[in-house]
Amino acid sequence: MTAKKKTPRKSENQLKRYINEFLEYLEIERNCSPLTRRNYQHYLFRFLEWSEKNLTRFRIESLSLDQVTKYRVYLARLETRGGLSRVTQAYHVIALRSFLKYLIKRDIKTLAPEKIELPKTDSRSLKFLSSEQVKRLLDSPGISTLPQLRDKVILEVLFSTGLRVSELVRLNRDEVNLKRREFGVIGKGGRPRVVFLSKRAVKWIERYMDERQDDWRPLLIRFGGKRDEARQGEKMRLSPRSVQRIVEKYVKKSKLPIKITPHGIRHSFATDILMGGADIRAVQEMLGHKNIATTQIYTHITNRHLKQIHDKYHGGNK
Repeated sequence: MTAKKKTPRKSENQLKRYINEFLEYLEIERNCSPLTRRNYQHYLFRFLEWSEKNLTRFRIESLSLDQVTKYRVYLARLETRGGLSRVTQAYHVIALRSFLKYLIKRDIKTLAPEKIELPKTDSRSLKFLSSEQVKRLLDSPGISTLPQLRDKVILEVLFSTGLRVSELVRLNRDEVNLKRREFGVIGKGGRPRVVFLSKRAVKWIERYMDERQDDWRPLLIRFGGKRDEARQGEKMRLSPRSVQRIVEKYVKKSKLPIKITPHGIRHSFATDILMGGADIRAVQEMLGHKNIATTQIYTHITNRHLKQIHDKYHGGNK
């Protein structure tokens, strides 16, 4: 006797439909990056899978705080099996709250997102490089081959501009004004800003561009795999993950005591200009932060005035 195929419950289809509509909203209305959309999909589909297994006849309109608590217990117990860190659990909850806010905006009755508290996570130290460590890192690539020149450009541009890695890989050759030493980017949340290149970064970009024997648009290209002559070499564009691996390679080569990432170089950029005396609001603009509170994470390590007060008044300095 053939087993009867189980048909999905309407409630399951409803939740999945709402999630897919939310993901489309992130892509079209919020102009979120493909990576952000993919992360939200991962987090929300985990909630969908859990609700299908644990909640009978569930509908999003009837979501309760007690059910969310049970879901969070489930996430926490995954951690004991080596699955989810506290930070990753927080990302799941943030995604769920954002989804509920979207539903309420659409006049779909559901649990108020502000009733869901975010889990407390261990504060992580801000990793950045000193001036001497930055120099060691920037000097670590060779310059005798085109791939080495590309790697040199990656490090120089990251430190010169404070770009996010996703912003870096989207750069096209014709968008970078080397004469004015500046270019525009569309950052997180679709916010445009102008970023500036150092004279040293411009020098290495010019040398790298002179060595290129192609007319592809992407500034940063890969050198392995199948060549692509169509669509102005779009398939030759370097991926964010490749940039992360390249930075990791030179961090190891430099024998730095800190495991730094492309985002760590962004922190180093912000720290460097703040310690040079830059205004916190100017740094906010350069980094593309929506809120000044995000930029203020740097001030406790770069505030020269506080250091001068400590030097002057602390008994251990006398």
